[in-house]
Amino acid sequence: MPQIQSAKKRMRQARVHAAQNRTQRSRLRSALKKVRTATGSELETAFAEAEQLLDRAGRKHLIHPNAAARQKSRLAKFKAKTQAG
Repeated sequence: MPQIQSAKKRMRQARVHAAQNRTQRSRLRSALKKVRTATGSELETAFAEAEQLLDRAGRKHLIHPNAAARQKSRLAKFKAKTQAG
């Protein structure tokens, strides 16, 4: 356990931030899974939500911004393929 006050505060902050990151990452993964399993009009709304969460995750560095862009690109490609065929 830390003895210094600032280290104790940092430990509290790290615990809170880790919990927030875990929640956001879980929401993101669920949204991505929902897009892959959705069909029809569900696909549009699921894609829009996933795209929004990916943008936010990249902006907040929850995931690397390039990884967010790559996943968005792959989802868009998947959506186009699903709607066409």
